[in-house]
Amino acid sequence: MPGYRWTVHKSSNPERLAATGIQSSGFNRLSTLQVNRTEKGGAPWYSVRSAPHGAKSLFAAEIGGLTLARALRDLQTHYQRKAANYRALASRLEEGRATDHPTQPPESPNG
Repeated sequence: MPGYRWTVHKSSNPERLAATGIQSSGFNRLSTLQVNRTEKGGAPWYSVRSAPHGAKSLFAAEIGGLTLARALRDLQTHYQRKAANYRALASRLEEGRATDHPTQPPESPNG
C-alpha cells in the first residue's frame, strides 16, 4: 500500500505484528488503515480496519483474512457494497421527491 505513510508498532509478542498507515493531504488526515497479523492455529491471520478523515475518527469496518491482500480486497468490497446501497437509497429519495405538479395542501378537518 504505497499510498499510505506507515508506522510499525512494537510488540512483546513475536506472533503479533501491527502497523498503521495514514493517507494525508497537507495537514489533513484523509484515511487511516490499521493492519494486524496474528497466528491462528499455526497459520497467519490478517485483520484490517480503516477510519475516515480525522485523527480521532472511529474505525468504520474491520475485515479478516488468511492473506493481507485478501483482507484488503474484502474491506474494499465491503465499502463498495455500502456505497452502492447508499447510492440506491439516495436515488429512491430523489425519485420520491420529484413531482410534475405542486403538492396540494392537506384538507382541513373543519372544511
